Amino acid sequence: MSPPIDETKLHAFVGKMLNDLGGAMSVPTVRVGLRLGLFDALDNAPATASELAQRAGGLHQRYVREWALAQAANGYVDFDPVTDRFSLSPEQAMVFANRESPVYLAGAFELVAAMIEAEAKVEECFRQGTGVRWGDHAGCLFCATGAFFRPGYVNNIVQNWIPALDGIEERLRTGAKTADVGCGVGFSTLLMAEAYPESQFVGFDFHEPSIEEARRHAERHGLGDRVRFEVAKAKEIAEDGFDLVTMYDCLHDMGDPRGCAAHMRRILAPDGVWMIVEPIAGDVPADNMNPVGRLYYNASTMICVPTSLDQEVGEALGAQAGEARLSRIIEEGGFETVRRATEGPFNMVLEAR
Repeated sequence: MSPPIDETKLHAFVGKMLNDLGGAMSVPTVRVGLRLGLFDALDNAPATASELAQRAGGLHQRYVREWALAQAANGYVDFDPVTDRFSLSPEQAMVFANRESPVYLAGAFELVAAMIEAEAKVEECFRQGTGVRWGDHAGCLFCATGAFFRPGYVNNIVQNWIPALDGIEERLRTGAKTADVGCGVGFSTLLMAEAYPESQFVGFDFHEPSIEEARRHAERHGLGDRVRFEVAKAKEIAEDGFDLVTMYDCLHDMGDPRGCAAHMRRILAPDGVWMIVEPIAGDVPADNMNPVGRLYYNASTMICVPTSLDQEVGEALGAQAGEARLSRIIEEGGFETVRRATEGPFNMVLEAR
């Protein structure tokens, strides 16, 4: 016999589901607004739908009004029913208009869309126990991933993460050799290169389209003389003697993180440091039952675990592996010490020597 329904709990749960579904349904309308410049146009000054349509380049007023009302219902823009004007608060602008903000989330909406696009491929992996090759998930998952992580990197790598490593910032200022392993489209590599002009940087990634995009970024930033981008798997990097090796949000995606750790030890100089930036997570699942853990577990199901299972070994650590498990893997690779150098709301930074 089924237990009786608690009406109070049911209504609360349905209310939660309505909020969640509303958020899910906002993904396409937010993406449209970002691409059409509607959030940017609204950031200039309050506007009626007609004014906003003209400000955004002569869009169709009826579509713009429905879009703006949807964003107001989302709580993503403000609406004054007396003046019939929409506006973007400073806080909303930090999320939707200010590209240098640490909480600019345009990339997050692109990432969600890529996850949905790859749904059928991942579903088949559930049945077969296989994986999905990085770059094969969706049209441009690697682009969305780069855009998702960029705000955090822009506001943390040079300002907080590297300074938290013992003695590394001074070495970078005077001239050091750095490998950025799993560099993706190169945002992290180029940020370091711009901040430390006396040092040399090499970005490595096994995904050739990402490396091609990274090279284009380097040329646009005028950094081609100090930055190289090479296609290579983490365990097959031939260069060595690096004073610093960095990994941003990618160790948990690798099929053989233990083999990777051992190879990082080999390519480091004797007094070199390995900086591993990973998603913030507790060491047991119960510690991750929170909004950040929710995001990471869902992304991990659709991206991180399938990516790892497509590779040799297929350890599939997942995005919520936790410090203790990561530290054990790093130590098994030959590192004597691993410490948490710093952390933020979304990431933890480990220093291995």
